[in-house]
Amino acid sequence: MLTGRLCWVPLLLALGVGSGSGGGGGGGSRRRRLLAARVNKHKPWIETSYHGVITENNDTVILDPPLVALDKDAPVPFAGEICAFKIHGQELPFEAVVLNKTSGEGRLRAKSPIDCELQKEYTFIIQAYDCGAGPRETAWKKSHKAVVHIQVKDVNEFAPTFKEPAYKAVVTEGKIYDSILQVEAVDEDCSPQYSQICNYEIVTTDVPFAIDRNGNIRNTEKLSYDKQRQYEILVTAYDCGQKPAAQDTLVQVDVKPVCKPGWQDWTKRIEYQPGSGSVPLFPSIHLETCDGAVSSIQITTELQTNYIGKGCDRETYSERSLQKLCGASSGIIDLLPSPSAATNWTAGLLVDSSEMIFKFDGRQGAKIPDGIVPKNLTDQFTITMWMKHGPSPGVRAEKETILCNSDKTEMNRHHYALYLHNCRLVFLLRKDFDQADTFRPAEFHWKLDQICDKEWHYYVINVEFPVVTLYMDGATYEPYLVTNDWPIHPSHIAMQLTVGACWQGGEVTKPRFAQFFHGSLASLTIRPGKMESQKVISCLQACKEGLDINSLESLGQGIKYHFNPSQSILVMEGDDIGNINRALQKVSYINSRQFPTAGVRRLRVSSKVQCFGEDVCISVPDMDAYVMVLQAIEPQISLRGTDRLWRPAAQFESARGVTLFPDLKIVSTFAKAEALGDLKTTAPKSAVLEEMLHNLDFCDILVLGGDLDPRQECLELNHSELHQRHLDATNSTAGYSIYGVGSMSRYEQVLHHIRYRNWHPASLESRRFRIKCSELNGRYTSNEFNLEVSILHEARVSDKEHVNHLIVQPPFLQSVHHPESQSSIQRSSVVPSIATVVIIISVCMLVFVVAMGVYRVRIAHQHFTQETEAAKEAEMDWDDSALTITVNPMEKHEEPGRGEEETEEEEEEVEEDMSSSSSDSEDSEEEEEEEGMGKGRHGQSGARQAQLEWDDSALPY
Repeated sequence: MLTGRLCWVPLLLALGVGSGSGGGGGGGSRRRRLLAARVNKHKPWIETSYHGVITENNDTVILDPPLVALDKDAPVPFAGEICAFKIHGQELPFEAVVLNKTSGEGRLRAKSPIDCELQKEYTFIIQAYDCGAGPRETAWKKSHKAVVHIQVKDVNEFAPTFKEPAYKAVVTEGKIYDSILQVEAVDEDCSPQYSQICNYEIVTTDVPFAIDRNGNIRNTEKLSYDKQRQYEILVTAYDCGQKPAAQDTLVQVDVKPVCKPGWQDWTKRIEYQPGSGSVPLFPSIHLETCDGAVSSIQITTELQTNYIGKGCDRETYSERSLQKLCGASSGIIDLLPSPSAATNWTAGLLVDSSEMIFKFDGRQGAKIPDGIVPKNLTDQFTITMWMKHGPSPGVRAEKETILCNSDKTEMNRHHYALYLHNCRLVFLLRKDFDQADTFRPAEFHWKLDQICDKEWHYYVINVEFPVVTLYMDGATYEPYLVTNDWPIHPSHIAMQLTVGACWQGGEVTKPRFAQFFHGSLASLTIRPGKMESQKVISCLQACKEGLDINSLESLGQGIKYHFNPSQSILVMEGDDIGNINRALQKVSYINSRQFPTAGVRRLRVSSKVQCFGEDVCISVPDMDAYVMVLQAIEPQISLRGTDRLWRPAAQFESARGVTLFPDLKIVSTFAKAEALGDLKTTAPKSAVLEEMLHNLDFCDILVLGGDLDPRQECLELNHSELHQRHLDATNSTAGYSIYGVGSMSRYEQVLHHIRYRNWHPASLESRRFRIKCSELNGRYTSNEFNLEVSILHEARVSDKEHVNHLIVQPPFLQSVHHPESQSSIQRSSVVPSIATVVIIISVCMLVFVVAMGVYRVRIAHQHFTQETEAAKEAEMDWDDSALTITVNPMEKHEEPGRGEEETEEEEEEVEEDMSSSSSDSEDSEEEEEEEGMGKGRHGQSGARQAQLEWDDSALPY
């Protein structure tokens, strides 16, 4: 190239280039231009392509090959020099600069910071320009176009980040997993070196887990649900530049037990507070099938209450009260009543619990006294009983008698009997001989599994001869066998009715019991001449507790359910697990008794599961739980009222008699604990009494100190008072008994009308009575309230006394009631002493008024004030020895601590009490007397003014 340039010099000299000779100045310039045009004959030359590298956030581009432009016109100035490099492209962040015009070296650099994350490479066109003909940038020649490809070199400026802030997985215990879960991190750098994650690492130490470079976590040992149910581990990541993640991620691994089909999320103990209504048994329960393909599920929920009372929680009122509550016809005869003076034939039997359950151990029998059950039961009658019986012990052929009516002596004929034989129930009925001497139905047999299952069942035998029907637990059973027999020939042999065994009066050396019963009986009754209806039978055996379903409407159409009659068994069936779960969550326990029997009620839930196309389906274990019925609040029944009455003899003799309990109150309370002060303190709790309402089933009025003499005294009550309140009563010389299930207010109203009459009260000093009331056949009893009734004797004064017309005592109150405390109720004996004190104070006040009148007469004759005052003091000390006062004979009942002298203020209070209390009397005669004497304080003062007209001539001054 250099050689080529040298060859041009002689030529230029020959042509006279640069010489000042020839043609003058103007011609020289023109020649120079022509010469220059002839000199810049070549274009610059560059490489056809360049490859460059630039590091982000740097401005220097390293090109390969280097940027150099050549021109054949060199060394001619301008024409052989390189003046510029131009880049073609819009908004490119690069520029090219010339470092040396002569050598043609250039450089490519960034005009602004380059970010690899925005663009990793650039491609553009570049051209080189020579300097042309002169310094004025004219006639520049440009090279061909060259392609420049630049790659941006990445810098590791970003740290890895995880796609999720936390990860969660569930594993089953006892298994080794190849991969429990996979974590993943990313890096925002642009290069493969810095944007790729090359490693993961578990930060948490001492955990049985490992992680590979792809983020897969596995367990290194078998996990145990019992040992640890949850693990929390931290994991970090590294990019290929070994830069760690900015923040670790949390991985939570839950360990679940090996899947076992069964019911989940239920509690074994369910507490039931009395009065809570219907309480769900399993509100959160669900069935775990371990992903089994279930086609249908049948669930049976059973409430086991056979050990509670008579098979479940039933009302414990007397059988007579229960019969009346259920609307049974009257005339029931209780063969196993509570032992009492009138019903003493059950006194020697074994009694189980307070529900009058009689246990027969095979050695006991009870004779029913004559006259309790009529001899002729007619063709219609009903026998009812509760029975609990197991297989017969010993010899199977032995009969077990429940009820038997046999000859008392001589012979051993059974007229009618109810007995068990080889777990069969047999009813024997031998009709008396009449005109037709033919075979008749005599024995009726029933074979039932329940007879020997050791559970309580309710039996009703309805007889409408010759048809006999058995009801057991409300269901009807016809006899499977009926045998005929001859009628019994008439005889004059007395009959003996027995319970628990049969009386064998003939054919033996000594009459004795035989065919003893082994089991328990309760509520054994006979109703002659009547048959019970199905409705009454269902009511009598109804259970007060059972299973229930809350919101039947929300069960769904796919659920089928069925209750047994006693609602102790519930069967539900469905084909959807979700619906079955929701249905079982609505099953609840309910007990409608106000005072239920406390204790445990066992529950059992059994399941049958069918699967799709499976020979062997999943087996769901039975679920055993129990309902704990808590103790009901114990009511405290209190009888309050006047405990002592005085009445004139005329009232005892009248047709109305004396009302014994005009102000009797029956109140039932329970103690409610209430904390005192701040809850944080350990202050003792005080008991706050709150009233509660419930029923009573009887109230007995007993006569104390000897029975009533029917020739001169009696207790009376209008039957209309009882019938209006649906109560019954029995009356005897020993007292009056009111019975029947009714509210406390009903009993209170009836007791208000109990009257006592005595046709010869002169011989009566006092008569004492006692009341005691009961709820649930004696389970809760009241206090014993005692009342004493006495004759009120009138006080009489001799006619020769001048003050006899002063001592006309008003009819005073017979009872005083102080409601502020229970003990103060028994203070009515203070009444006679109050009357006596009132009389004495009245006389003293009259004497004082007379003395003041005498004083005023004498003061007119005194001249000096001091003498007048002295005379006044002398006259005040008057002698009252001549004043005769008749004291009321009832003064001996004066209240202790009460003095004989009272202030005028106290006298007015006593009169107010007498006036207000007298208005409580219910006797019309007393009300008329009180209207005359107790019209208020103003009326009394007017009457006193009229009574103060007495003769004081006999008084010494």
